[in-house]
Amino acid sequence: MINTVAIQGIRGSFHHIVSQEFFDKPVAIIECMTFDRVVEALINKECDAAIMALENSIAGSIIPNYALIDDHELHVVGEYYLDIQHNLMALPNQSIKDIKEVYSHPMALLQCKDFFKDYPDIKLVEDKDTAEVAERIQNQNLKHVGAIASVLAADIFKLDVLAHSIQTIKHNETRFAIVKRTNTEVVETAISKASIKFEADHKRGSLAAILNVMSDCKLSLTKIQSLPIIKTPWKYAFFVDVTFDAYADFLKAKSLIEIMSPSFKVLGEYKNAKL
Repeated sequence: MINTVAIQGIRGSFHHIVSQEFFDKPVAIIECMTFDRVVEALINKECDAAIMALENSIAGSIIPNYALIDDHELHVVGEYYLDIQHNLMALPNQSIKDIKEVYSHPMALLQCKDFFKDYPDIKLVEDKDTAEVAERIQNQNLKHVGAIASVLAADIFKLDVLAHSIQTIKHNETRFAIVKRTNTEVVETAISKASIKFEADHKRGSLAAILNVMSDCKLSLTKIQSLPIIKTPWKYAFFVDVTFDAYADFLKAKSLIEIMSPSFKVLGEYKNAKL
C-alpha cells in the first residue's frame, strides 16, 4: 500500500502530475528540491515510494539518477511516460509584451528556446524547478516575470497562461521510474520489462556476446546506457532495459548473463508501460 511518495519538485511539477496519474488512489507527496533528497526520503522511510525521471525523448538519459538507484540498492517497480507540455505563465492582467524575464529549469528553457527567438528582449534565467518558479511569482507578486511550467502549476498558483505548448518539439515525453526500497511490488504474471546493470569483460566481443544472449532469449532491448566505473578508469557498466513476452525468457537470459558478466544486477522488474 503506497500512501506517501517523494517527488523532485513541488505541487504542480511534472513529478507531481505523475504521482496523481500513476497510482490508483490519491497519495500524499513529499516535495524535494533535488533527487538526492528524494532518495534520502525513501531510504529514511519518510515515504513508501519515490518518483524519478530517467530519460526524456528529446534530451536523453538523466544519468545521475541511474547511479542513485544503483548506489543505494533501490528497486524500480514501475514506469510512467508523461507527455510534457511547457506553458508560459505569469500573474494575471499581463501580456507577453509585459514580460521581461522568464525563469525555469534549464531543461525546460532548452526545450523552448525557439519560441523565445521571437521575443529577444525577454531574458531567460535558469532555475531549480518549473513549478517552484510559478509559486514564487504568486507568493512575491512578481510582475513582468514569467515561468515555464505545467497547466496544473498555473491552476494551483493562480497564474494566467500566456502561451500554451511552447516547446519546440511538440511530442515531448519523459519516462519516470517508480522506485521502492524492496522489489516486491509486481506479481510475476504482470512483469514484462526489466532494468538491469552489468559489466562486460575488457576484451573484444564481450558486450556483443551478452547482447546476442538477449536476442536469442527473445528479449527486446529498449535502452542501453554506459556509465564509467569510478574506481576503475576506462571501464564501464551498462544500464539496460529489456522487454519480453514471457518472464521465463528473461529468467533464462538472466542466468546466462550472470555467468558471462563479472558483475550483474537486476534494478527492477515491472510492467511495460508502453504495452
